Amino acid sequence: MDAVDIAIIGAEGLVGQELLKILEERRFPVASLRLLDSERSRSSEFFFRHQRIEVEEVRSDSFREVGVAFFCDGADASRRFIPSAVQAGAVVVDDSGVFVSDQSVPMVVPEVNADDIARHKGVIGNPGCSAIQLVVALYPLHKVNPIKRIIVSTYESVSSSGTAVALKELTAQAKRVLEGRRVCPHMYSHQIAFNVLPEVDVFLDDGHTKEEWRIVEETRRILQTGAIGIAATCVRVPVYFGQSQSVNVEFDSAIGPEEARRVLAQAPGVRILDDPSVSFYPQPWAASGLNHVFVGRIRRDASRSNSLSMWIVCDNLRKGAALNAVQIVEEGLRRDWIKSKKRRP
Repeated sequence: MDAVDIAIIGAEGLVGQELLKILEERRFPVASLRLLDSERSRSSEFFFRHQRIEVEEVRSDSFREVGVAFFCDGADASRRFIPSAVQAGAVVVDDSGVFVSDQSVPMVVPEVNADDIARHKGVIGNPGCSAIQLVVALYPLHKVNPIKRIIVSTYESVSSSGTAVALKELTAQAKRVLEGRRVCPHMYSHQIAFNVLPEVDVFLDDGHTKEEWRIVEETRRILQTGAIGIAATCVRVPVYFGQSQSVNVEFDSAIGPEEARRVLAQAPGVRILDDPSVSFYPQPWAASGLNHVFVGRIRRDASRSNSLSMWIVCDNLRKGAALNAVQIVEEGLRRDWIKSKKRRP
């Protein structure tokens, strides 16, 4: 692959920092790297390949020498600056979710629908963690036995809020509770320490949250079918890193746990951890820092024919965000669907 001029917008956030790690770990061909942020901290700088890089404030003219721009700075920054990045000739991989309803923007998980990268017009959607880990685990099963219905409940760590402030709030609240002092929530509607909140993102008029709506929309788009019934409930839990899902899946025809394990054992990006006799199953703390989607507790649903229940876990900052974004660009470059931008003389 040719070397690429890269920009990370939202470089100070948790996903931006994970992107830096993954680009270095995977020896991504970076020709140059700009770290940008809409709310830059004073004198903020980070190291990449032993070089000190200062974080700059993102501006409309920040993209003149950028080939690929990773946007992970929130919806407001994406709406404001993506048009400028595309106009300057950069290919944008956007993590904000602002293009969920835009059918002209491909929503890509490389293990599932890499071919969709070919139809990008300057912007590629990086789905939310909930949809990514769900489709990586379910698509291999869907290929051999079409899925009719999915019921998913997510258990989302505070780091999926995207900011270190969430980590600090959980720590501070836990300390106050253990000391017998009163907690005053700031980031979330209620206390998160020693608590669970069935509220991730804002509530919509129909009673669902935006995160629940996003899972439904993105999963259908990635699997390229609107025929699957999907019901989602998203819950914030007092965990620092890692996202878990309790999933019930109804298939077109009968499928047993053994067959599901055989299929998933050969699926890209998936690891099976499933031996209840020794309490062996995926856990968010164990998934932290790893790149796979982990599946366990695969069992029949006795209440509904052709159905299985399972437990799915991944690191929400890695495969759930930064790694998936990098994989999109790697695949696009490899297949010449994303071209490295030629520098101006």
